[in-house]
Amino acid sequence: MLTIFQEKQILLGVTGSIACYKVVDLASKLTQAGARVDVIMTDSARRFVTPLAFQSVTGRPVYTDMWDERLHVQHVGLGEAADLFLIAPATANTLAKLAHGTADNLLTLTALTAQCPLLIAPAMDGGMYSHPATQANVAALQARGATFLGPVAGRMASGQSGMGRMMEPAELLGRVRIAVGRKGLFHGRHIVVTAGPTREAVDPVRFLTNRSSGKQGIALAQAALDMGARVTLILGPVSEPPPIGAEVIHVQSSQEMHDATVAAVTSADVLLMAAAVADFRPAQFASQKIKKTEAESWGMAIGLERTLDILEAVKHQRQETGFPHIVLGFAAETQNAFDYGRDKLRRKGLDFIAINDVTASGAGFEVETNRVTLLNREGELVRLPLLSKAAVAENILRHVAQAMSNDNEQ
Repeated sequence: MLTIFQEKQILLGVTGSIACYKVVDLASKLTQAGARVDVIMTDSARRFVTPLAFQSVTGRPVYTDMWDERLHVQHVGLGEAADLFLIAPATANTLAKLAHGTADNLLTLTALTAQCPLLIAPAMDGGMYSHPATQANVAALQARGATFLGPVAGRMASGQSGMGRMMEPAELLGRVRIAVGRKGLFHGRHIVVTAGPTREAVDPVRFLTNRSSGKQGIALAQAALDMGARVTLILGPVSEPPPIGAEVIHVQSSQEMHDATVAAVTSADVLLMAAAVADFRPAQFASQKIKKTEAESWGMAIGLERTLDILEAVKHQRQETGFPHIVLGFAAETQNAFDYGRDKLRRKGLDFIAINDVTASGAGFEVETNRVTLLNREGELVRLPLLSKAAVAENILRHVAQAMSNDNEQ
């Protein structure tokens, strides 16, 4: 369960589009994340998906009839209780009704009473979205504060291709997370996160790297987004998808990560250095693939040289400019983890260091959990138990937020 959705009431309006079947998955994802999801369906939506499908994944009753005598003025209660109102899919017909204040079904009637942010995910066929009438309705709703999520280009149910497909549920979930967390602890702040390994080329087809999956750094980026930050994620080569809403800068080598990080933190509030950056790289790069028959001329050995120290570069830049305000590093060790981590914090001028023994069961690389000891520059320790990497990220960022608050008070 995600902290961001605890005690949050999400109102989900569903209208008559074939994309309805995808929204059942979205309702399920929101519920699993911890939100209370109330669904309002139009009569047209019920022709595509039954209310029972939504009730099965949310565990809550589905609302369909504005004339249901069992509930007293339900549109007012639903609208006032919601923290966010998402209409997905939103047809051209529903957009027109919302733009003109038509209240002829429970969904559009509730939209007039809701005081929370309104998110709209359009879905329609052919040239309907680009039609001047639809565009005028979109503009009118945006002028009133509605946020549009898509549509995106792609193949339609009719076989045509164009702009009108609804965003996929995973991306909609990411956008909802941003909307829910918009006023969080890091509202108005810029956080830079590095994640993943680097690859140091030996020749055009070979490289030296490490076992980092990027999971912990990506979890930090997601947690920062959940807490309202603007996030720049500098990401090494990983298979894990980056969080929706982050500005992602893809890099390969330690040199590329160095350059991207130094540039990104020039006005950043926080740097979270979670990447596993190579300490060494081949001293010589072969412009062509090294053949077995040529290996003798290389002496069957690869000479190494040190890579640039990113945290050292940030330390010097910070002394000159004051940015970033807070720097957190990671120490992934296999022995004497605490001693090495404490020494790294001192040498690099860090505010925090997250220390973990990557040989410990359930911690370290390529797993979904981690066990971290957080140390600050005052020597205060927080030992986190074995947690999901998402939970570790939330804990770390709450300590960073507290440190920023303390600095502002001084």
